[in-house]
Amino acid sequence: MEQINHKAGFVSIIGKPNVGKSTLMNVLVGERLSIITSKAQTTRHRIMGILNGQHNGVDFQLVYSDTPGIILPKYELHKSMMSFVHSSLEDADIILFVTDIFEKYDEDDVINKLARINHVPVLLLINKIDLATEEQVQEKIAHWRERFPTQAIIPISALGQKNIGSIFDTIVNSLPNHPPYFEKDELTDKPERFFASEIIREKIFKNYKKEIPYSCEVAITAFKEEDNIIRISSEIYVERVTQRAIIIGHKGESIKKVGIQAREELEKFFGKKVFLEQFVKVEPEWRSKAQKLKQFGYSQD
Repeated sequence: MEQINHKAGFVSIIGKPNVGKSTLMNVLVGERLSIITSKAQTTRHRIMGILNGQHNGVDFQLVYSDTPGIILPKYELHKSMMSFVHSSLEDADIILFVTDIFEKYDEDDVINKLARINHVPVLLLINKIDLATEEQVQEKIAHWRERFPTQAIIPISALGQKNIGSIFDTIVNSLPNHPPYFEKDELTDKPERFFASEIIREKIFKNYKKEIPYSCEVAITAFKEEDNIIRISSEIYVERVTQRAIIIGHKGESIKKVGIQAREELEKFFGKKVFLEQFVKVEPEWRSKAQKLKQFGYSQD
């Protein structure tokens, strides 16, 4: 059989909520594909970012997957989110297990998932080392060496882009020989509408407190690209009438602020002027309704 002079593979980024998986994904791909906020459980989908290039004279294609933080499901929404994690582990050629230098969560559920996958190399990444002393970093490395058998433990700062080159080299060297899975000009598997909804949802996370962001979902009902402008209509769903009032705010000031911030971000993302409409609707207990979740894109059918 003829040897393929091309490397390709799926690289799944997993870990608990808020350890920096989305920041790492954006840095590795070189594009802002995943939304980032200081709140946990911001990522709800599996988002693929595709990187093509050449390493030591060999062409490659890396298909990174940012995944939701691993949690114990409370709603049907959470079950759907965890199904995205499972699917990313099933087709992974390499797994990046991201943990936090100051981890507050018990990591056993992540470790137990990885223990059942014995055929895929796992790189353990200790993130946010820019916030720690060298002694703390070495203590954490020693802790993980005892606790988790793996090919490599790499201390990193995704935000400060420290040791990102080490991750990249290790990944590319571990990739199997395989033709590209996607066209070389593709950046992601998600459509433009998806990123429009995610950008709006990010602004909701950044502008509202407590349960409001977690009770919201954004649906794009119209996306019309013209020569000089993109016209987008969106619906923001909440679970209660009181939440709708909070989202809209006094005389519509709160929703207006979200709209201004989202439009600015959308224009940067798409490189074109954007006209954005926003409507707020109430859908009681949408996080527990399978049909509604399917409508919002949480089904993997």
